[in-house]
Amino acid sequence: MDASAVNANVTVDDFDSVLSYADQAAWQTPDPSSPAFDAGTSEWLMGTYHTTSVVGASVSFNFTGPAIYVFGAAGPAYGSFAVEVDGTTSQASAYAASNASAPYMLYGAANLTYAAHTLTLRNLGKQGADAGGDALLFDFLRTTVQLAPAGATVKNQTLEETDPALKYTGTWGSNKSPNFSGGGSTFTNADNASVSLTFNGSAIYVFGDKKNDHGPYRAVLDGGAPQLFDGISGCGGAYGMTCEQMQPTLAFFASNLDARPHTLSITNIAGVNGSFFDLDSVVLSVPSVYAPRTLANGSSATNTSSAAPSSPSSTSSALRTAPLSPLLCLALSAMWLLRPTRR
Repeated sequence: MDASAVNANVTVDDFDSVLSYADQAAWQTPDPSSPAFDAGTSEWLMGTYHTTSVVGASVSFNFTGPAIYVFGAAGPAYGSFAVEVDGTTSQASAYAASNASAPYMLYGAANLTYAAHTLTLRNLGKQGADAGGDALLFDFLRTTVQLAPAGATVKNQTLEETDPALKYTGTWGSNKSPNFSGGGSTFTNADNASVSLTFNGSAIYVFGDKKNDHGPYRAVLDGGAPQLFDGISGCGGAYGMTCEQMQPTLAFFASNLDARPHTLSITNIAGVNGSFFDLDSVVLSVPSVYAPRTLANGSSATNTSSAAPSSPSSTSSALRTAPLSPLLCLALSAMWLLRPTRR
């Protein structure tokens, strides 16, 4: 990592759609839409977590960058886990005689090549010297990306769902609430309804919504391979208007983009249930100077995080970016605090 460059720490919450749970039914999580839910009094990021006692349960994340850190819990109820990065597996235990304070770092790697990587966190249950149980708790992960070279500045541009740069096809509705970014959001449950945007920026963040009446959607950046995500929420239950994450979640993220115009399209895959996709806002990181990294594995300059949905799988996410530039960090933090409330 070039420490002199403008770098950003991107935080992905356990509810974010850029994560992929191999079997969502193997995990439990609080219901953010429950009247008793209060994220402000929780020790977990955004008040949510995913926990499992199923041996073999896993969650994966595709990322491009030199560093990644995984946070969860340690205590007497927890056992061992494995972390696989690009085919190399390490094993550790989350057992402790007493509960560790959160956030507890389960895994960290700061010396990866600047390249595309896949991380998988897998529950192993009680192993060897573990004196605890089979549980594993995942709270959030954090990765590092470069937004601009040394000496450059970066400004963030927020596009609300009504911005004329966003082009819609199919039928879309609207929600109004002071809790949404800009006071509103848009949604569709039409099959193949889409939204597209041509933009300039070194990174793009798309924020949406998690709920049990949401489902799979497809993202295509610059005509590349389609990336599949799933907007269904993580606390189980049948398809329906339940288990809503009241804060906006990260529906798509890409970085390491060059100075040319880029085009992103997102298409709802409604299926037989007529599942929904919600769009709240798009945030662009626009540098004064572009200098995308040449990836060590020979990949193109475009860097995306994608997740293939599991059976109705869900992955949530809020991108909380904390760039190493204090002003950029402040701007993105303010943007995150203004996440929407849903339909």
